[in-house]
Amino acid sequence: MKFGDISLDAALGSVLAHSVALPKGRLKKGRVLSLDDIATLREAGLRSVTAATLEPGDVGEDAAAERLAAALVPDAERAGLRLGRAATGRVNIHAQGSGIVEVISDRIHALNALHPMITVATVPQWQRIDAGGMVATVKIIAYAVPDAALEAACLAGQAALRLRPAVCQTVDLIQTALEPGESGEKGQAVTGARLARLGVALAPKQVVPHECAPLAAAIRASTADAILILTASATSDLHDTAPEALRQAGGTVTHFGMPVDPGNLLFFGELDARPVIGLPGCARSPALNGADWVMERLLCGVPLHPRDIAAMGVGGLLKEIPQRGRLREA
Repeated sequence: MKFGDISLDAALGSVLAHSVALPKGRLKKGRVLSLDDIATLREAGLRSVTAATLEPGDVGEDAAAERLAAALVPDAERAGLRLGRAATGRVNIHAQGSGIVEVISDRIHALNALHPMITVATVPQWQRIDAGGMVATVKIIAYAVPDAALEAACLAGQAALRLRPAVCQTVDLIQTALEPGESGEKGQAVTGARLARLGVALAPKQVVPHECAPLAAAIRASTADAILILTASATSDLHDTAPEALRQAGGTVTHFGMPVDPGNLLFFGELDARPVIGLPGCARSPALNGADWVMERLLCGVPLHPRDIAAMGVGGLLKEIPQRGRLREA
């Protein structure tokens, strides 16, 4: 692509780089100059304009953006995504439903490193998104890019994006109480709102004594796709009441603790291949905490390993929740 000041004699088919004010109206930048446009510019006294001229092997910005978006999401329906219409070198990609966004980061990094005029920006990996939310934007910065560079970007970014909707449709929240009469209303309401964002239903409220045996019995009796446990007293050890109750129910504990604050005192495991999550006390607040990241992934069928938890530390210092009994700083 050639860019710069160009004589009107050679401007036919070039892309106007800057808007031009005329005695009557203006020609907007990005316009492909026609014979009538050139005649109008001559009448206005101009002899040249700043424009971009495509050369053999160049692909215009809109066509390039469409090709790259189609490479990122080759089967939009299956990926749960929707590709927008190309305009000014941009194609926006939106979620068709709610879920979390899977981004193959290495592919996005690779394509963004190929040519400075070819770019893709995405939401963070595993970001929860509502239906219609923007997942990514493809932007061709120049008016055209070389076809060879575009083809390389399409290959590098092949199928790098998809939406992971919830695969768990029903969830039990089992709460414990230290004293008779503790209602658990707040935990039930806040958890229900969290699950609703993913289109997941929360079963009726359950509150049992803060003891291993009744908690284990409630866990064992659950038929939901996933089980959440919110204890009246924080889980302080791998063998504390809630993780021990999960073992007594026949389940396993995969990991305890996480480098995310609020959210440190979380554990997760499984029972009969169903995810079980021991929520930290901060989950009673609607504010973002580490439990959100774990719960969203597991409910959407994304495998989670201790190494994934360990990797959450960078960026894991979240906004303080004033309701916590022990604040970071007095």
